[in-house]
Amino acid sequence: MTYSQIAAPAAMPVTLAEAKAHLRVTSDTEDDTITSLIAAATQYLERDTGQSLLDQQWRAYFDAVPRDGVLELMRSPVRGIVAVTIYDSAGNPTELDGSDYYVNLVSRPARVRLVDGITAAMRANGIEIDFDAGYGEAGTDVPDMLKRAVLVLVAHWFEFRGVFDAADQPVSVPALYARLTRHFRFLSV
Repeated sequence: MTYSQIAAPAAMPVTLAEAKAHLRVTSDTEDDTITSLIAAATQYLERDTGQSLLDQQWRAYFDAVPRDGVLELMRSPVRGIVAVTIYDSAGNPTELDGSDYYVNLVSRPARVRLVDGITAAMRANGIEIDFDAGYGEAGTDVPDMLKRAVLVLVAHWFEFRGVFDAADQPVSVPALYARLTRHFRFLSV
């Protein structure tokens, strides 16, 4: 399965003021650097854990319907399904009605179960699921442990900003980051 972001969040989960307070930086001379580190740390955390911190929209692509008809969405938390589209062998889309699938947003990962008999004839990316994910619209909606993980990355990378070239970033990831994010990762079975 492949994922593409359709709509990005409107803000960052950590504000510049929060990051500066965490870093104990009082001047404005490093604002651009800190802002870019917040964006990089957020992107790193979201890709590393599969979490969507702030509200955003995604599209998941699947090649075929599994035997059990269950498609798992490996982004979290899924807040709602926007559309499920199936493609025929000619590439023509059919958007499924809500009665053609069942959604379990409580499970982790979230699951979409197609009713029996639905198949995708297109060989690659024959099924698309558009969905909303995220904890909310503002950083205050994001779990504190995830915000803290972003701040830990920002602080670590800020500390090493003059030692390594930008192309060599991220230099490393501190152990505290892994401890803060471990409960938010998908466990492989």
